[in-house]
Amino acid sequence: MALYKEQGIVLRTMSLGEADRIVTILTQGTGKIRAVAKGIRKTRSRFGARLDPFTHVDLLLYQGRELDIVTQADIITSFHQVRSDYGRFAAGEMILEAADRVLAERDRNTRMFMLLLTSLRRLIDVEEDPSMVADSYLIRLTSLAGFRPALTACAECGRTEVTRFSIQQGGMVCDSCRTGGTIRVGEGTVPYLTGLLEDVFVEPDEGARVEGSNLVRAYLEYHLDRPLRAWAHVPR
Repeated sequence: MALYKEQGIVLRTMSLGEADRIVTILTQGTGKIRAVAKGIRKTRSRFGARLDPFTHVDLLLYQGRELDIVTQADIITSFHQVRSDYGRFAAGEMILEAADRVLAERDRNTRMFMLLLTSLRRLIDVEEDPSMVADSYLIRLTSLAGFRPALTACAECGRTEVTRFSIQQGGMVCDSCRTGGTIRVGEGTVPYLTGLLEDVFVEPDEGARVEGSNLVRAYLEYHLDRPLRAWAHVPR
């Protein structure tokens, strides 16, 4: 088995046997991996809380046939502030769930890794609204996955006179191109979504914020073909 070093962010864990855990980690160089942390559930485990979800860690691993084996883990950033606030924790859980759902194993994507790391750093900033951080992460994740929504022009013909959003057609559409199932959006929704996508702060009114959040979630779920379970727990 080859020994290799990585740094990554723990997405989730799952118990294995009486003392071990399978840890899913998004790494910077290898992509998403699953690895076994042996003895981690024992009282005197050398890992302690180093492999809890949200934690950014330096790792030493053996590459296995199906699951790698973690031999060493050192914390870079614990992001412990996320766990101490319900709103931030719920938003963080949704972010980790979305990352795990979208990314394939061992598909290296440095931009995806940096987006996740940046979003977690924003999540512990007391000046940031956790639900807006989560919405921003979801729409930018969707874009990096190859499903960037059209917001300023029709997704079908390119006309700029657009008032409706179509999840199936890929974003805003004009009256001539729209099919069944389109949603007429409020005046402030598109600027809000554009701000989230371009990482430019736009102060939304309550209607735009709620509508935009619902559209972001529905759009990602459409492409995932499955719901985000944590979304319902994020305070709005």
